[in-house]
Amino acid sequence: MTALKVTAESWPIDGTFTISRGSKTAADVVVVELTTPGGLRGRGECVPYGRYGETVEGVMAALRALEPAVAGGLTRAALAELLPAGAARNALDCALWDLEGARTGRPVWELAGLPAPRPVETAETLSLDTPDAMAAMAQEVAGNLLKLKVGDDGVLERVAAVHAAAPHARLIVDANEAWTLEQTAAWLPDLAALGVVLIEQPLPAGQDGGLAGLGTPAVPICADESVHTVEGLRDLVGRYQAVNIKLDKAGGLTEALRLRREAEALGFAIMVGCMVGTSLAMAPALLLAQGAAFVDLDGPLMLRYDRPDGVYYHDGWAEPPSAALWGGSS
Repeated sequence: MTALKVTAESWPIDGTFTISRGSKTAADVVVVELTTPGGLRGRGECVPYGRYGETVEGVMAALRALEPAVAGGLTRAALAELLPAGAARNALDCALWDLEGARTGRPVWELAGLPAPRPVETAETLSLDTPDAMAAMAQEVAGNLLKLKVGDDGVLERVAAVHAAAPHARLIVDANEAWTLEQTAAWLPDLAALGVVLIEQPLPAGQDGGLAGLGTPAVPICADESVHTVEGLRDLVGRYQAVNIKLDKAGGLTEALRLRREAEALGFAIMVGCMVGTSLAMAPALLLAQGAAFVDLDGPLMLRYDRPDGVYYHDGWAEPPSAALWGGSS
């Protein structure tokens, strides 16, 4: 009989992380741990996100309600019928993958029919701040892919400052739904000239139909808040050129793999992203990220400290997770 343990944890951020809709100083996560009588273990981590109506307390309650199902041998397929896509399902889905790896003695990448993971280049995120402060942050980053959090004002000034400070870097600009269609259209040419290679979610989800009128934009536009699962994906064709897949939105690695297959079949470029969490949340996403056009899995770099056996980051690259952390993929 498999036992379920659900724990809330708070990991301090190194400073303050600010986006267009607010700031925070800690990453509040929920961890699922599954254990068998024989001592095998599987773990998963999620980040409840208020933008999607999630709370730590709500996610924990939803997971604890599944204790009898877990004890009775819950499968990933059955889980998808019991919980909606979102953070709670993500943590349990990833824990089930991890436990299956422990039971079979096979790494999760092999169980999922994926290639052996290799290091991936990841964006490093610059929190929303003044142009000078963001430029200073950019000078401290060793990698060549930077992601800028911006709001609805001073956008070109911030991007220009970062571009001047790190002229070698490719830039991703993430508006988190803060722009209007008019602003988006007006800023695209200048952003292209400033080294921007991708724009994330400029318009509010549900109000992005006007993007279809931009034709082929000067900079590809990526859906984030507008895409969670396969449902509704076809509606984004013509509006976006890329989609950002996050395990916390999709509800785990199982659905995220399905979403990636469907998105690629529809011609979208793939970005694999994350919430601010520990390496336990990044580990399954690193399997999903293999071969993606854009990877943004730098959550642990924003924390004051990380878990033991955490993902190793160097010069803008993230190594595959260790077997001791998750998934048996060393």
